[in-house]
Amino acid sequence: MAKSQPDLRTYIEQTLLKLEVDSAQIKVLCEEAVQHEFFGVCVPPYFVGEAARYLQNESVKLVTVVGFPMGYQSSENKLTETIEVVRQGADEVDMVLNIAAFKSGYADYVLNDMKKIALHCHRFDVLLKVIIETALMTDEEIIRICALATEAKVDFVKTSTGFSKAGATVHHIELMRKHLPDHIRIKASGGIKEKKFALDLIYKGANRLGTSAGLKLIM
Repeated sequence: MAKSQPDLRTYIEQTLLKLEVDSAQIKVLCEEAVQHEFFGVCVPPYFVGEAARYLQNESVKLVTVVGFPMGYQSSENKLTETIEVVRQGADEVDMVLNIAAFKSGYADYVLNDMKKIALHCHRFDVLLKVIIETALMTDEEIIRICALATEAKVDFVKTSTGFSKAGATVHHIELMRKHLPDHIRIKASGGIKEKKFALDLIYKGANRLGTSAGLKLIM
């Protein structure tokens, strides 16, 4: 029996994080997400309050980023960002891992960084995703980060910011799925512009797709 194709709309977080984004574009992003019944939108922290007004009484989830795109802000700064976006109405927070600390061998700092943000998010029933920038990691490093993320009780591990040298790959999704418990989900992001690629990522374990090409994927 042929495998039934998943409804991509239920996976897509239509994303607009480019530096020159403006209010008009955020409004269109939200309107399109509602029209096409996407799972969510992902917007810069500055636009969370605005997007929350557009999505009021809608089923589309509001996602934003913290410590973006480098991740090497202090834990205190990330927490301040998180407190603000949660207050303004974010349903989910995508926090960039402190890659500089991880590469320097400070695993305890990285773990506590994730724990601190997870604790605040969960206090308000907000989901936390941790962006690990897989393109900058070896397989062994990805496995270690998955263990830290599990210990920190995050909700998702996410592949990429979309601002590094590469985005999601099928290999990395497979690797993450193998080394994460079932209750921790995976968000693939970065370079997802073709339907076949999107489906391959889902079949290998991705639970969400962060993409600026959502309209193309569902056509």
